[in-house]
Amino acid sequence: MIFGHINNPNPCPLPPPLEQALALLRETDFSRMDTGVVEVDGKKLYMQILDLTTKPVMENLPEVHRRYIDIQFLVSGDEQIGIAPETGNNPVSQSLLAERDIIFYQSAENESFIHMTPGNYAIFFPQDVHRPACINQDVCNIRKVVVKVDISTIN
Repeated sequence: MIFGHINNPNPCPLPPPLEQALALLRETDFSRMDTGVVEVDGKKLYMQILDLTTKPVMENLPEVHRRYIDIQFLVSGDEQIGIAPETGNNPVSQSLLAERDIIFYQSAENESFIHMTPGNYAIFFPQDVHRPACINQDVCNIRKVVVKVDISTIN
């Protein structure tokens, strides 16, 4: 996992698709866009623009992806995201790998939380369990962008 703020330079050289995704996040005004999917490079790199309401931690299931890297970028609002390494010990709630490239867990072993404010991003790799859109202090409407980067494009 990589955590940062979009106004800061990248923490180190990143693979080109991740550099491209962060550049898109820096250059795009998402406050004026409609929710939905925006394809950048077909299914290799695309964005999901989402308007959500944060929920209590126990109402959001931890998740992991196998085919895509998630870059979660907070445009507005305030949220916590649960994070944990994939240990193989998390009880599966639902596996939708074939349909949606997602496994939902009932809980996440050794979970910690990061506080997301506008401009923060978190890059989640296939070994990173994450639980997005959790309440920080109060229920909050958030706008976020999830950039999906096909893991096969990373050399």
